[in-house]
Amino acid sequence: MRTKTILAMALALVSFGAFAQHDHGSQGDKKEMGQKMEPTFKDKNLGTAYGHYIHLKEALVASQTDEAKKAAIKLEASLGEVDKGQAAKAEVTKVVSATALDDQRKAFASLSNEMTTLVKDGELSMGEVYLEYCPMANNNTGAYWLSNQKEIKNPYFGDKMLKCGSVKETIK
Repeated sequence: MRTKTILAMALALVSFGAFAQHDHGSQGDKKEMGQKMEPTFKDKNLGTAYGHYIHLKEALVASQTDEAKKAAIKLEASLGEVDKGQAAKAEVTKVVSATALDDQRKAFASLSNEMTTLVKDGELSMGEVYLEYCPMANNNTGAYWLSNQKEIKNPYFGDKMLKCGSVKETIK
């Protein structure tokens, strides 16, 4: 009995693997259904910094203090290579030094404003960046953030109010 179960599971896994490998045709369809490629920047250093910013945002969405700190450290280092990145670097330093999630999120609001300036001044070679806004963030004073997709995933509240916010601008 046990051998039959193991054999059935093995066959199921092999079948699944074969399906996954031969399903190349549907990959292009996903982009057409709203999933966009990550934006790329003409300035490679800005692109690297933006990638670390997105990593930081996603860590805050997931309420992961340690992961947010790691991403902020990488962002801080990469901003040293970005033209006019000093103001953003000063703001990300506050995220790095914050020990509580709420403090990281508060510092992220100022960082997002600086990153928005860099992204708008930079040139995208492919893709779009969405400027999103939550009116309830920062004790109801509101705060912005950048995202690769239109779907709202709020970094200021995480699971408490994940969908709070709206797209204010599409940067192309």
